[in-house]
Amino acid sequence: MNNKRLGRTGLKVSELCLGTMQFGWTADLNRSFEIMDEFFGAGGNFIDTADVYSRWVDGNPGGVSEEYIGKWMRSRTNRDQIVLATKVRGPMWSGPNGQGLSRVHIIRACEDSLRRLQTDYIDLYQTHWYDEETPIEETMAALDTLVQQGKVRYVGCSNYPAWRLMHALWVSDKHDWIRYDTIQPHYNLVHRAEFERELLAVVETFGIGVIPYSPLAGGFLTGKYHRDALPESVRADRIKGQYFNDAGWRALDAVRRVAAEVEATPAAVALAWQLAKPYVTAPIIGANTVEQLDENLAAPQVALTPDQVAFLDAESAWDGEALTS
Repeated sequence: MNNKRLGRTGLKVSELCLGTMQFGWTADLNRSFEIMDEFFGAGGNFIDTADVYSRWVDGNPGGVSEEYIGKWMRSRTNRDQIVLATKVRGPMWSGPNGQGLSRVHIIRACEDSLRRLQTDYIDLYQTHWYDEETPIEETMAALDTLVQQGKVRYVGCSNYPAWRLMHALWVSDKHDWIRYDTIQPHYNLVHRAEFERELLAVVETFGIGVIPYSPLAGGFLTGKYHRDALPESVRADRIKGQYFNDAGWRALDAVRRVAAEVEATPAAVALAWQLAKPYVTAPIIGANTVEQLDENLAAPQVALTPDQVAFLDAESAWDGEALTS
C-alpha cells in the first residue's frame, strides 16, 4: 500500500484508511483485533474512529471502538507506527454540555478519548459535524489549545458544507490558530453532488486532505445488491431506500462492467475510482471480517485507465451532466 501526504501537511498516511464504526457493534473484540492486524500487516497505518461509536447499539455507551483500538495498540506495541484519527461532537454524557463543539465539551471529550485510546496524543482530531449553537471562534480556539498542549497534532472536520469550512479557515487565519487540514465528506460513485458541487473547489484551493466515508455506499457498490433481492444486512432497508433507483443501478452496472474488464471485484473498482482522483487522500474502508477487508485492500492494485475513470464519471453523473475531475 502506498503512502500519501495528508493534505498540505508533512504527515504521511496509507492510501486506505481503516474505519472502525463496526467495532463493538457488528465486530466483537477478537474480530476487531483480526481486522486491525490484517490492515496493519498490509501496510495500512491510518485508523479512524469517533468517541460516539457506537452509542446507537443497545448496551453500547459509546467509546467502545476507541477502547478496542487502545487495547490493540498496547498489545501490539505499535502506537508510534499508527496515524490515529478520532472525532468529537456527539452526545457522550448527560447534561446540556454532554455534546457539541463548545470548549467545555471538546476539552473533556479529548481527555476521555485519550484515556480510552491509551495514548498521550491524537494524530488527527476531527469535529464530527458542525455545531450551529457554538461560535466557530470558540471551537477553533479550543482545538488550538489542545494542539499547543501536545494532546492533538492535526485537526480536521467531517460533514461540513463549503461555507462553514471556509468560515473556519478564515477564523483560523485571522487569529493564527490551527486550521482544518482534512475533511471527511460523504462521497462515492452514487453520492457525488454534495462534495463535488462546492467542497471540491475549496479543498483543491486550500490543500485540504479528503478522507471520504462510505466510499462503497454502505455496501451497495460491492455488487451484493440486486434489483430483485436484498442481502442479509443491518443496513439493507436503508440502502434500498437510497440507491434502488435508475441512477444507482446505472452506476453499479458501470462498476460491474469495469470490474469485468480489469478482473477485479466491484468493491475494488469503486475504491480505485476514488484513488484515481488526485484530491482524494484515503477512502475510509470498513469491514466486519478479514475476508471483507481483503477485498477492499485489493483496490490499490487496480489500475484504471483514464477512459475507464471517465466512463465511471459519466455513468454516475449528477444533475444530468457528467463531471470531469
